[in-house]
Amino acid sequence: MGIILKQSLKNSLIIYLGFIVGGINVLVLYPEILKSEFYGLVVYLLSASNLIMPLAAFGIHNTIVKFYSSYSDKEQQDRFLSIAIILPLFIAIPLGFFWNEIQNWILTKLPTENKIVESYTLSIYIIAISCAYFEVFYSWAKVQLQSVFGNVLKEFYNRAVVCLLLLSISFGWITKPQFIWVLTGFYVLRTLLMMFYAFKLYAPKLTFQLPDNFKEVLRYSGYIILAGSAGAIILDIDKVMIPSKEVVNVAAYYAVAVFIGSFIEAPSRAMSQILQPLTSKTLNENNHFEVENLYKKSSINLLLIGGLFFLLVNCGVVELFKLMPEKGYSEGVLVVLMISVAKLYNMFLGNNGAIINNSKFYRIALPIGVGMALSVYFLNNYLFEFFRTDGFALATLITILVFNTLKIFFVKSKFKMTPFTNKSVQLILIILCLFSAFYFWDFPFHPILNIVLKSILIVTSYLFVVLKMNISPEIDNLIKRFRK
Repeated sequence: MGIILKQSLKNSLIIYLGFIVGGINVLVLYPEILKSEFYGLVVYLLSASNLIMPLAAFGIHNTIVKFYSSYSDKEQQDRFLSIAIILPLFIAIPLGFFWNEIQNWILTKLPTENKIVESYTLSIYIIAISCAYFEVFYSWAKVQLQSVFGNVLKEFYNRAVVCLLLLSISFGWITKPQFIWVLTGFYVLRTLLMMFYAFKLYAPKLTFQLPDNFKEVLRYSGYIILAGSAGAIILDIDKVMIPSKEVVNVAAYYAVAVFIGSFIEAPSRAMSQILQPLTSKTLNENNHFEVENLYKKSSINLLLIGGLFFLLVNCGVVELFKLMPEKGYSEGVLVVLMISVAKLYNMFLGNNGAIINNSKFYRIALPIGVGMALSVYFLNNYLFEFFRTDGFALATLITILVFNTLKIFFVKSKFKMTPFTNKSVQLILIILCLFSAFYFWDFPFHPILNIVLKSILIVTSYLFVVLKMNISPEIDNLIKRFRK
């Protein structure tokens, strides 16, 4: 786990720095400068582009991770990477050709009061294609086991750009409509930066010759493109559906709650950047022992770190919402809880998804992904009638709990391994006990002071118990290094 911990620590710092800047954007600048209506519009546009991105990428970003390490000679690697650049064009070009029809279809799904979207739908296409190629070149870097620069661009760059653009609006340098188009341009620039870096790491001899296993590559991409598109629906369908059911302002309220609830997954995102190519490599080498080792260690370590942030987020969220400028944001407390539980369960699975997607059983990712997409869509429509936007979060939670459990059983049946260790139950009980102890009360002070005091108590209590019970040797050794 040495290289994993080293790059994961760097990636975690970058991601948390990105989350800090993102938190300033989401909790302060967006509500104060854009206000909820225009903020809701931005949320809708970015979420819609995220839904299209996996389709536009043709699944190539996942295909690179799976197949690159399986090639033993440079010629085959060059053929493979050359085709990786070309294949997404078979989606991007037709999508652009029919974009007017797609745009008109989008507008028919929106009520009259949300027609503000009409002037900006082209940005959905540009951002989607830019993000698709960004992911392709990011995977290109990851298979060279160099994920840090790409992580800076993915997790920090966008948020820093948004911060600067929002401040530019505040100073009167740009208008709100210009904000969207300038932000779109910065997404294109990010892709170009990632492309130049990827070619710097490894510049293939570009060729139109196909790799020997092209049929297998194309078949895998076909499965993953559908599974990846379905998986993206879980993340962004809520924010896209809200403007068809509520005024666009509600998308802003919901997005803030989801952002706060998603804060706990940063370690998972950091570790996955290096775990994915390593998992693929060990599977290609048929190193069953190392696959299981990565599975268990990633699970317990992610659950440990995620558990701490789960407690910090949920035990301070009520006070945090008191600082927001509009009352509508405070209605997201339950959304934060449900989304954070879903994210914590995702972290508990460790590199389960990487094992499935990079093994010979990758085809199961399609029915699982489609099942999750259909479930969250129909549950959204059903539960919205009873719980409004809380129903969207509940739909996400139910879907993730059910299908992630199925994924655990699938890996158990095919690989005879689970993410459980003898410390897993102990750690879950620690999280539940501390949640019960800190969630239901607050200090009678100003919200900021309250959050700080509770956070100090939670961190101290959590680390004391976790270290005392020797939950994770990796975390124990890491803390001992800092002590030295």
